[in-house]
Amino acid sequence: MARVPYVDDAGNPQLKPIADRIRAERGGRLLNLYRALLNNPQLADAWRQLFTVIRQQCELPSRERELVIMAIAVMNGADYEYSHHAPIALAAGLTQAQLDALPRWRDATVFDARDCAVLAYAEAMTREVHVAEAVFQAVAHWFGPRQMVELTATIGGYNLVSRVLEALQVDHE
Repeated sequence: MARVPYVDDAGNPQLKPIADRIRAERGGRLLNLYRALLNNPQLADAWRQLFTVIRQQCELPSRERELVIMAIAVMNGADYEYSHHAPIALAAGLTQAQLDALPRWRDATVFDARDCAVLAYAEAMTREVHVAEAVFQAVAHWFGPRQMVELTATIGGYNLVSRVLEALQVDHE
């Protein structure tokens, strides 16, 4: 059970423009994550805007974006995040075998060198915060400066997502 009440725009016309923007960019739905965030409408709207940029307005390939989102969900034990992104990850080109291998990705044979560099970077940012130069250089080999910033923001952003989901105990829909 969520630790904060879920809010929506029913009976609150001040929330309607924000809730409508969220629905428009999230498949017509007002997910429980956003219903929790609507306890602060400005925060919910800023969150929507940030994650719309990360998911829809970056050059980082969607496959790599979803790979790190799924890895973060696994590392942080964020089941809500995992279940919402698994279909997106599969549609972006990841395989079920790759998703299944994420808990032991270093020993798996289903990831190529680029995947491993991306996963090592996500793991370092998530678990250690400080990224070793060798880890950074290994992933930077595959991406230019813009995509490195996008990858880094995606990893940081989705660590925020999992931490908020888990701290507030947001329920599955």
